[in-house]
Amino acid sequence: MRKGILEYCILAILSRGASYAPRIISELKEAEMIVVEGTLYPILTRQKNAGLLTYRWEESPQGPPRKFYSLTEKGEEYLQRWDKAWEEMVEQIATIRGKQQ
Repeated sequence: MRKGILEYCILAILSRGASYAPRIISELKEAEMIVVEGTLYPILTRQKNAGLLTYRWEESPQGPPRKFYSLTEKGEEYLQRWDKAWEEMVEQIATIRGKQQ
């Protein structure tokens, strides 16, 4: 379940604009979703291989070039489906929780 949620969160982060791995990790940590590079890179690779992401290399003012990931059109459509599924699940859980009084 956590892996699926992380995949959703990564797509959500990238929906706001292109980003590189350390920045994605930082945003996830700010949201208290603990993740390490060893978890993030395989997810990014899977999403790229599935056609959800693309990337470009960009020179960095400090250190080596950075790989910036961004959503493809397919990735945006996939994220929209995730958003809808997430909202439905939250409503379903709220209904169930409301019945547990």
